[in-house]
Amino acid sequence: MPDMESYAARFSRFAVELGDQPALTFNGRTISFAQFDRLANRLARHLQSLGVDVGDFVTIAEPNSVEFLTTTVACWKLGAIPQPVSSRLPRLELEAITELAKPKVVVGIQRAEGASLESGFLPPEDLDDSPLPDAVSPAWKAPTSGGSTGRPKLIVSGDPSLASPDLGALASLFGAVPGSTMVIPGPLYHNGPFIWTALTLLNGGHVVLLPRFDPEATLAAVQDHQATAMYLVPTMMQRMWKLPNDVKFAYDISSLQRAVHLAEPCPEWLKDVWLDWVGPEVLWELYGGTEGQAATMLSGTEWLEHRGSVGKPVSGEMKICDEDGNDLAPGETGDVWMRAVGRATPTYRYVGAEPDERDGWECLGDIGWMDQDGYLYLSDRRQDMILVGGANVYPAEVEAALGAHPNVSTCVAIGLPDEDKGSRVHAIVQVNGPVSEERLREFLADRLVAYKMPRSFEFVNEPLRDDAGKVRRAALRAERVGQASGT
Repeated sequence: MPDMESYAARFSRFAVELGDQPALTFNGRTISFAQFDRLANRLARHLQSLGVDVGDFVTIAEPNSVEFLTTTVACWKLGAIPQPVSSRLPRLELEAITELAKPKVVVGIQRAEGASLESGFLPPEDLDDSPLPDAVSPAWKAPTSGGSTGRPKLIVSGDPSLASPDLGALASLFGAVPGSTMVIPGPLYHNGPFIWTALTLLNGGHVVLLPRFDPEATLAAVQDHQATAMYLVPTMMQRMWKLPNDVKFAYDISSLQRAVHLAEPCPEWLKDVWLDWVGPEVLWELYGGTEGQAATMLSGTEWLEHRGSVGKPVSGEMKICDEDGNDLAPGETGDVWMRAVGRATPTYRYVGAEPDERDGWECLGDIGWMDQDGYLYLSDRRQDMILVGGANVYPAEVEAALGAHPNVSTCVAIGLPDEDKGSRVHAIVQVNGPVSEERLREFLADRLVAYKMPRSFEFVNEPLRDDAGKVRRAALRAERVGQASGT
């Protein structure tokens, strides 16, 4: 295997070397590496006819599908940059993202101006499906994030579409090794499922992709395909565990060698039952940001020795600082700062935002502490962020959308506890005219993706912010949590 090889060349090589071996299974259909490569070559030539070239963004707004992944590989074939977004993205948010990315093509959603392909588009059968000239994308992915500003931003990877020995080492931590079978129940527009899927395919593994997360269907996929690895977030783990015993334990998932969870804190009780279920050598945890400056990881065995930890850094460096930037001692809680090491170039760049940076270190908004052995423990996220089923929701995004309604004077979005998804978005609204919850939901439907939509609304008469625009968000949340608990 070459030391450095473009993703495009790797897929072409796999088409020959792995041929009829399965690359992707979706909705009962399995595609071999040879078939997948030919389909990507045809789509790449079609994108090329629409003007896509090296370094161009291609916005992918497909749901989980063969077409989503074919478009991704087709981008790498041209040296373009796949830029995934939710297929259910409201029109105004999609417009804000495309304004930043200026993509040559949007795939999955028709747009009024610029080239686009409808969802499920397949390239013409008569297009050439032979290998294209080799190409390297300057960034292998560019997912989005809402950010604390309330406006979307692109997180453009600092790594080109070049496979190196480091890629295989990283993939092995996730269980994405040659010959592996990886079950992906999460949405591909999120960074985690996208990375797990890409690394599996790039290492000659078989991806079993679900259309959407379903707890029993996920267990069935592991059993039916004798999966060796699986991507998880704690919300998924909880929903699977809460299936009736005669349902969940009816599935044989003993083929699993690696199941990695990430994206949100995992309650200790849930971690314990999963460790008993699949074994501490199988269940691993990862913590890190899409930006990729640093990441921690630990096995279930390590977790039992450091309960509550998310692990030690396996890439980059991390430290804990107080509000003034002073380093804190082990056991002291503060902001988690991180930086990449041993790189000639940054791990990412933002389009539409600026990082929280200090002397080469960056903070993504997490709060925690480290023990004497260097294991990291997360205490909380910064107060403005709401984690809904592993997805980040920034109140500023919700408040900006609500505040656009003419009858809304002030508004605040907070996260309240939710048994299923960890947190739910609750909107507190001061109005200056007649408006109902139903009308607000209709208004927001064109502005917020579903998981960011408030699950509940509360109407108040008093202003929610002071003259300086400040809000006591933590106090508002504590009052409502206290009311719910009767304290």
